[in-house]
Amino acid sequence: MEGRRKGREGGYGQIAAHFRALISSGELAPGDALPSMRAVCEQFGTTIVTANRAYRLLQEEGLTTSKSGVGTVVRSWSRVRIPFSVYESAMAPGDKGPWERATAAQGLDGRMSVQPPERTIAPADIAQALGVEPGASVIFRRRRAMIGDEVIQIQDAWYPVDIARTAGLDTSGKITGGILAAMTTVGLLPTEADHRVTVWVPTSEQATELSLGSRVSVLVVERVTRDQEGRVLEVARITGAADRMELVYERLPLTSRTS
Repeated sequence: MEGRRKGREGGYGQIAAHFRALISSGELAPGDALPSMRAVCEQFGTTIVTANRAYRLLQEEGLTTSKSGVGTVVRSWSRVRIPFSVYESAMAPGDKGPWERATAAQGLDGRMSVQPPERTIAPADIAQALGVEPGASVIFRRRRAMIGDEVIQIQDAWYPVDIARTAGLDTSGKITGGILAAMTTVGLLPTEADHRVTVWVPTSEQATELSLGSRVSVLVVERVTRDQEGRVLEVARITGAADRMELVYERLPLTSRTS
């Protein structure tokens, strides 16, 4: 029994290793389709069960993903560079938000998909971070940062109701120029932000939406933005594949700056 089990594992492992090598060498490039499982069965003289297990292993490792109407394709793992400085530039009026500016600088077609905002009860940790009473109503917005038809980040953000109303964040549709620019335009003046970055295991929902395998971690960035008086304007939680995001913090002062 043990020998038969090892043989089956070797079968799907051998198939996975074959396609892993083709992907590593560039012979199969991001977006390329892998052969059908029927073709794999014929090529390796194996069963559909074994071929399926090999393909599932490649997907778990983040090398492939499923694409409707195509089948199994090589997943892109090119990193999107996101400088922290992009948030400062995004406070100036313009037609692009931070994600669109960061991707455009790299020649990528970045865009935002926006879900209609909703008024909801703040989770306990969000209420604490916003400085509102437990059980208080807040405005919740979900955005998806995309390149083409790929979701690279899931961006969840919560706002005090009065802040959202003032900046027009409680209405449906894309905020032209981004959230920070919208706040600046109405005099809310975002002044500082805290960033906390952790590595986590994606939920099944996140893994599906980000086209991740079970062995690929996510980066979770929690950003708390305040005005010049220290009032919290926004709590944002950004989740993206760890192998697709490069967070860049450049020219941070090591000593106090004096005028």
